[in-house]
Amino acid sequence: MARISYVDPDRIEDPEIREFIEEARRVGTPRPEIQAIRAHQPDVIRTFVYTWKRLFKGGIVEHELKELIRVRVSSSLACSY
Repeated sequence: MARISYVDPDRIEDPEIREFIEEARRVGTPRPEIQAIRAHQPDVIRTFVYTWKRLFKGGIVEHELKELIRVRVSSSLACSY
């Protein structure tokens, strides 16, 4: 299985990307270690965070329903999340 390294947050110069990872640490979602992988490509982490905030944190679907969908997707993929 391939392994992708985590970016050391102390080595990230872009303050916006550092904040993305710090927010993940504070809130717990998305998982901070996954954000540290996305941070290898600044455009990837930015696109993910902007989409995440717009669709998951905002939008017209209630948060509780979104959580149920996450659980369903996770269980259908046999993910231990």
